[in-house]
Amino acid sequence: MVILSREVEDALRDDRPVVALETTLIAHGFPPGEGVAVGLESERRVREAGAVPATIGVLDGSVRVGLDEAELERFDAEARKLGARDLAAAAVQNAVGATTVGGTLAVCRRVGIRFMGTGGIGGVHRGWTQQPDVSADLAELVRTQALVVASGAKSILDVPATSEVLETLGIPTLGFRTSTLPRFYTAAGGPPVSVRVESPDEAAEVARAHWELGGGGLLLGNPPAQSLDDVDELIAEALEAAGREGVGGQQVTPFVLGWLHRESEGRTLAANRALVADNAGLAAAVAVGHAAG
Repeated sequence: MVILSREVEDALRDDRPVVALETTLIAHGFPPGEGVAVGLESERRVREAGAVPATIGVLDGSVRVGLDEAELERFDAEARKLGARDLAAAAVQNAVGATTVGGTLAVCRRVGIRFMGTGGIGGVHRGWTQQPDVSADLAELVRTQALVVASGAKSILDVPATSEVLETLGIPTLGFRTSTLPRFYTAAGGPPVSVRVESPDEAAEVARAHWELGGGGLLLGNPPAQSLDDVDELIAEALEAAGREGVGGQQVTPFVLGWLHRESEGRTLAANRALVADNAGLAAAVAVGHAAG
């Protein structure tokens, strides 16, 4: 059921650095036609840093680890959004399935990939006191020995509450040259991280020590290079619109992203493209440092 590309299989066998990338970003994170370009740029940045990219998704009845460009193009808005619970059903039903952070981590655990790059992780949703809603990303991160590079939690979430859950679960939050957890589009103003690191090699050393002590996943927060400090009001408006239109569950994120890209006149779209690629490159640099250690 799990098929590795020859390149990924060879790299894992030879203990060379490999970085996992998700396919939900390609299918649902960007306007139609743009996700593949972002995915390819992320892969390019991974290779540029000296690692092998392993983009993960479900195609033709199998979980695929390592996809070519033609395969990436099959992940459009019609693809199922897959967490860990959904992988088997999508494969059995021969669906095209785009993996979330949690779904990707579940596959990483199965095949032995230790590093992943993404935009933002899922977490505790706003309004959780009225309707509990916590992303399965966190459960997968706590049980998978992998380091995920992200610009913090997704901006539509309750970031302080997400930080508290990360602490409760024992997931270290590392800040890459920052002492606070990035807020996706915004570099500053988030909750404090558990430790600040100054280089990819230092992050790799912390991860190695954490795993030697029996720990699971780590989150490395990478502040966005293009910090947008005026998007909070737009996010609130987008969430209100989602509520009015009855959008819920897994459809909230793509709805809000589309709203933000439109109402910000493309500024959030440009920032999102940049941070996804930057995070992939940083994940590769950490993976290379870990392999060298």
